[in-house]
Amino acid sequence: MTQVLHEPSIVTRSVTMQAAVVTEFGKPLQMREVEVPSPGFGEALVELEASGICHTDLHAAHGDWPAKPKLPVVPGHEGIGTVVAVGEGVRDLVVGDKVGNAWLWSACGGCEYCRTGRENLCESQRNGGYSVNGSFGAYMLVNADYAVRIPDGADVLEIAPILCAGVTVYKGLKVSEARPGHWVAISGLGGLGHVAVQYARAMGMRVVAVDVDAQKLALAKRLGAEVVVDAKHVDVVEAVQRATGGVHAVLVTAVHPEAFGQAIGFARRGGTIVLVGLPPGEFAAPIFDIVLRGLTIRGSIVGTRQDMVEALDFYTCGLVKPRVTRAHLDEINDILAEMEDGRVQGRVVIDYRTPYRAAIGG
Repeated sequence: MTQVLHEPSIVTRSVTMQAAVVTEFGKPLQMREVEVPSPGFGEALVELEASGICHTDLHAAHGDWPAKPKLPVVPGHEGIGTVVAVGEGVRDLVVGDKVGNAWLWSACGGCEYCRTGRENLCESQRNGGYSVNGSFGAYMLVNADYAVRIPDGADVLEIAPILCAGVTVYKGLKVSEARPGHWVAISGLGGLGHVAVQYARAMGMRVVAVDVDAQKLALAKRLGAEVVVDAKHVDVVEAVQRATGGVHAVLVTAVHPEAFGQAIGFARRGGTIVLVGLPPGEFAAPIFDIVLRGLTIRGSIVGTRQDMVEALDFYTCGLVKPRVTRAHLDEINDILAEMEDGRVQGRVVIDYRTPYRAAIGG
């Protein structure tokens, strides 16, 4: 039995909502009236207030990855809103709670990876805005056991990017095994990278920021990067090596394959390169160089529920603050085009409470 205790609400007045839908790969998202979903066992229905826009949403729209979403699909996995209905079996969510969705929408809970605290590697996981409809609409479903609990008093626009960009870079920095005082190179200073600079500084690391955009480099400098390198105008590997003697870790958030090869050149002997960006295609890895210098190349995919709690704590403590631009759902295709061209500064967040687009956060 579904519990609905929210008045007034579209849930009790209508069966449709507006959503941005991928109907064909490589084509603009379609604004459509779709059915408001009903929460099943262990699920809750959430009325959206905000949703960040991630580069993964662009990949979903293009069908870039080998495992493609089944169409039609509603993207979005940085959504935040209020629970308006709960299904059977929900134990610790009630109507009125503030929650978010995430890329890790659910996992099986019983496999080796789930049992050993690596649920983000579960082979049966479901992903928000990809294998499950996401937050580019007025309402979304969440799995109550995996829904992100939003701290009281949080600015929904600012905190929305933590649900993917934040937890992704935080986890990547954790698995890099870099320690306080170590040099870390952040390659790519977009939605993920500008947050990564802040996490790295909050974790006591020294930061080299690398990008081809002067504005993004200037932002990284304001956020605490000691060294910024414009990869468009200098030999980027030589510049990083000269400034640091080689970094202890590299976090690659960039979505250009060239950045992955450059990252190997940034590292000092024994260093770790963590890959979190997911451009289509492959990159060449110099095996002799990797072996001789004792390098580690490691992939990192979002994070677990515990990683999410930790990543949110950095925001709550005031140590991390995403730079966001408010937008309206109707602008989604323009925003994705800007993202594809590398013209987005920080993170764009859909505000379901206002139709106006404006930069906030400084």
